[in-house]
Amino acid sequence: MHPALWVSKTGLSAQDTNMSTISNNLANVNTTGFKRDRAVFQDLLYQINRQPGGLTTQNSELPSGLQLGTGVRVVGTAKQFSQGNLQITEQPLDMAINGRGFLQVQLPDGQIAYTRDGQFQLNADGDVVNPDGYPLEPAINVPENATNITIGKDGTVTAVTDDQAAPVNLGQITLVDFINPQGLQAIGNNLFKATNASGDPAEGEAGLAGLGTIEQGSVESSNVEVVEELVNMITTQRAYEMNSKVVSTTDQMLQFITQNIG
Repeated sequence: MHPALWVSKTGLSAQDTNMSTISNNLANVNTTGFKRDRAVFQDLLYQINRQPGGLTTQNSELPSGLQLGTGVRVVGTAKQFSQGNLQITEQPLDMAINGRGFLQVQLPDGQIAYTRDGQFQLNADGDVVNPDGYPLEPAINVPENATNITIGKDGTVTAVTDDQAAPVNLGQITLVDFINPQGLQAIGNNLFKATNASGDPAEGEAGLAGLGTIEQGSVESSNVEVVEELVNMITTQRAYEMNSKVVSTTDQMLQFITQNIG
């Protein structure tokens, strides 16, 4: 295979992956708490035909050498954990994190998952759960006779009940943070799992130690910027077309050689 065909093939494959990343961002433009992805590119190995700095004579050396690249690949996707806009819902169990941090939910297998999606509801037992029915961690249980639920910026949950005039403390919602949030594993349903790359979760009170505050009656919108993604899509399309042009041009060159020399 002609080297240019292989190089352009890697370019086509990389741009195809980049387009998939962009399309996923656009598909989740209205997903609560979604964080956009960015494709990370890396060039491949080089064929060193003339070593930079190699001696041409006893007293002279090559200033640059001859190095031929073999293409490109996508080595990863990096989550961009920038703050999304806060959207007011006026629902008492909706929570938005204004700043760093993640809420915790307990999965059916007992493991803890992390999320920026603060849409919560009550189940039949009065437990605060996410839309999939996974309970909030630490667990918060709301009595049947509760009439007014208040969630403070520090995560303190209180409720007014029919039989007591003073608010009843139902517990405190804590946040966790990671030294490398981009190392979290996205598992779908707006949830993440910790990995060796993310580091261990550091739990703390909202508003302290660099953690954000909790805003009741709001949710965090997706941080996808539609205009930026459309510009990235056009750039990716042009790059794909250029790599396709290399394939067709190289094919014409080989065809010319076959017809006139072969």
